Amino acid sequence: MSNESPSDNPSTPPKKKRRRGSRGGRGRSKSQSQSPRPESGQVQVQGQTDRPQPTNPDELPERISEGRPSPEAGASAVVPRPKIGDTRPAPKPSVTMPGGQRANKSNEARSDAGGSSAVSSGGQGAKKKRRRGGDRSRGERSRGEGRAPASDLDVQERRRGRERNGRPVGRYFMCVQVRPHLTQVAVLEGRSLIEHYVSRPADDISQIHGNIYVGKVQNVLPGMEAAFVDIATPKNAVLYRGDVQYDAEDIVDSQPRIEQILRAKQLIVCQVTKNPIGVKGARLTQEVSLPGRFVVLIPNSKTYGISKRLPDDERKRLRSILDRVKPAEHGLIVRTAAESATEHELRADMTRLVDQWNKIEEAARKATGPTLLYREPPLAVRVIREEFNAEYRGVAIDDRQLYEDLRSYVEAFNPELADRIEYYDPSESGLPIFERHHVHEQVHKALDRKVWLPSGGSLIIEHTEALTVIDVNTGRNVGTSNLEATVFQNNLEAAEEIAHQLRLRDIGGIIVIDFIDMEIKENRKKVVDAFRSALSRDKTRTQVFEISELGLVEMTRKRIGEGLLTAFADPCEICAGRGVVVDHDLLV
Repeated sequence: MSNESPSDNPSTPPKKKRRRGSRGGRGRSKSQSQSPRPESGQVQVQGQTDRPQPTNPDELPERISEGRPSPEAGASAVVPRPKIGDTRPAPKPSVTMPGGQRANKSNEARSDAGGSSAVSSGGQGAKKKRRRGGDRSRGERSRGEGRAPASDLDVQERRRGRERNGRPVGRYFMCVQVRPHLTQVAVLEGRSLIEHYVSRPADDISQIHGNIYVGKVQNVLPGMEAAFVDIATPKNAVLYRGDVQYDAEDIVDSQPRIEQILRAKQLIVCQVTKNPIGVKGARLTQEVSLPGRFVVLIPNSKTYGISKRLPDDERKRLRSILDRVKPAEHGLIVRTAAESATEHELRADMTRLVDQWNKIEEAARKATGPTLLYREPPLAVRVIREEFNAEYRGVAIDDRQLYEDLRSYVEAFNPELADRIEYYDPSESGLPIFERHHVHEQVHKALDRKVWLPSGGSLIIEHTEALTVIDVNTGRNVGTSNLEATVFQNNLEAAEEIAHQLRLRDIGGIIVIDFIDMEIKENRKKVVDAFRSALSRDKTRTQVFEISELGLVEMTRKRIGEGLLTAFADPCEICAGRGVVVDHDLLV
């Protein structure tokens, strides 16, 4: 047995003596976990120590990473830019913490005058002291809750719209061309025509959407659950059971049939919801509504609501105003145009509509037969009422009288935008207003059955009695890589263009789209999603179903009028609109 110590054995390394109170850390290099605590309001990040740290929390960089960004964080750093006309808000840039983890706003280091929140870089990861009262949730911040109420100057600034170099800036522009036999209104997004409206003197009979009548019931059809009503137009209008209003005290059954509510030769107050089209008469409802600039009055109803297109903080503000100004005996719906409107403006608009309804009721009591009680204003006034806001950079009108009327109308409800109503003198510019803004050539293209796509593909649009069919073709688009990629890209372009053509041509009813067949299921889903996204810019109600195994997409779009093609075309006298001429000599 050897008595030599380990220190005497040359093969055994000498053991170091530990000092009392020492943990063996003397001389050891400091790790990142033992780095000095950063100052308040700063985030200490490895690999970025030489970079000056922001002192303002709003100046935090979009990406906070440790050295190189991790692979899983690379994809999340790309923030897509919003497209023109996109109604959805742009996604917020994500902040990536060390290790590829995303940090929400509650994990960001912030500093304030009352107290600082420090972020330690210890081995357990960054931690943040919560301020007293805590932060609101992400959902509350995204909805705008807790935001300070806007001052009157802020409201006026928003309603005035943006300006650049003293000139108004906006996404849209409106042209109004007046002729003795025709009035046309064109709405442009940039330089692209997106909506077109036509009005003729003869439309007083056919374009009656929104008019209110005293109608006389001609006959009730229980099998059709409908009644035909004479409203002093060439064709009787139809009133379906779902659009009939009645007093529950007068009817015993909880679900009465239409023959229990209406009878022949009965006089009723009704409103047109759909213009007569072809051999079909107008469609009626007994739930009458009077649209104003900011609100819609629903007489003898308890319906109250606010447009869902408004942000939540604005809806909350308007809800408080609505509770104070709503009438007890009528319903009220606040429109999208009421954004930033004051209580005085909403009350004045509602008072005007109530007075108008009282006059309509008085005229209805005196009526002894089918009578027109209320007519919608002229086309240009209707479009201004429904569309015009701060996003329009201007409205040009080539008729002096209509210009003065529209300017006075705008000054009444939004004087901040009255300067954007301009008179266009064709004699000074030397060109008609539609040629000056390249509207005519776009209208001519919109009347063709064939539409070219940017990559060389095409659309064929065909109208039938039952529905509208749109066929998608590759045409001159031969692609560059493979067939699936070529077809997918062509269908994406077609989805965007079809949404534009439906809005421009005002195509309604049932629509069937024959996209080119795609083998990959994910590509089919992307095409339908892109189509729905493009349709979200259309204010007319649409419904899109999933793509079928045959590559067909079925959809509906609310039909109000006859459409652009019918406004400028008549059925062929030779083929009666069939498109072919039968050679009867061959049948002999």
